[in-house]
Amino acid sequence: MKFTVGVAMTPLDQLAGIAKAAEECGFSSIALPDSLFYMEEQTVDYPYTPDGSRMWTPDTPWVDPLIAAAAMGAATSTIEFYTQVLKLGSRNPVLLARQVGSVANLTNNRFGLGVGIGWAPEEFEWCGVPYARRGKRVDEMIDVLKLILGGGMVEHHGEFYDFDRLQMSPAPSKPVPFYVGGHTDVALRRAARVGDGWTSAMIKFDDLVPVIDRLRSLRDEYGRSDTAFEIQTVCIDKFGSSGYSELADAGVTDIIVVPWIFDGHGFDSPLEAKQESLRKFADKFIHGKDTA
Repeated sequence: MKFTVGVAMTPLDQLAGIAKAAEECGFSSIALPDSLFYMEEQTVDYPYTPDGSRMWTPDTPWVDPLIAAAAMGAATSTIEFYTQVLKLGSRNPVLLARQVGSVANLTNNRFGLGVGIGWAPEEFEWCGVPYARRGKRVDEMIDVLKLILGGGMVEHHGEFYDFDRLQMSPAPSKPVPFYVGGHTDVALRRAARVGDGWTSAMIKFDDLVPVIDRLRSLRDEYGRSDTAFEIQTVCIDKFGSSGYSELADAGVTDIIVVPWIFDGHGFDSPLEAKQESLRKFADKFIHGKDTA
């Protein structure tokens, strides 16, 4: 079982200090969120809260997750980073391949790309990308990214993207893992078909178990049941040693946690308080010094 630290809505000047403390404590990874901008009025509901509202305000701090990974990677040497998740649909895959390859190289292959489509029409349209047919376009984007990141001279002639032979150097010396987000069946199919893992938004255990079962079935269907596959989750109702054991038994491989929240600290709490929470959590649940 791996434990990853989620850093959504963390002040930017704390990111390097959190990464260093998490590495020292034995956490596996840092999960990096993505938010392009805050539109004053949203035209569709946010899909991961009961009432469709956003959990942040116009002043909530965000940073581009690829830039954050590079900065945090420079402050550490072993801990890994992955986006959780990058809103792929509003981006250009050729430009993104350059950015992902750069981060993978600068962190010595400590970077994984967690991808989702994106939920807000404004994020697509205001970035010059149509909201319509976003799922099909994202499928092709993943193909383009994997093709370019694989190295060498490549070309692609698809429905949405078309380019002649090009090469981006240096290519990552190891394949960048792709983790696919989303709770719909089409998202689960995408994860099972092309992903190295599936990554969740906030989810309850009773909803998580059938998702994992469905992923197993789909991976069998696509002939991928023998390949390594991560299950990364933010489970909102299983905590402590018994809760984490239940998650592991269900098939979760990576639990995303925010230890300072467990200690009653907010997102804007001082860095030192968050570092102490990381140490306390690691002592209890990573190093097994306390079975409470």
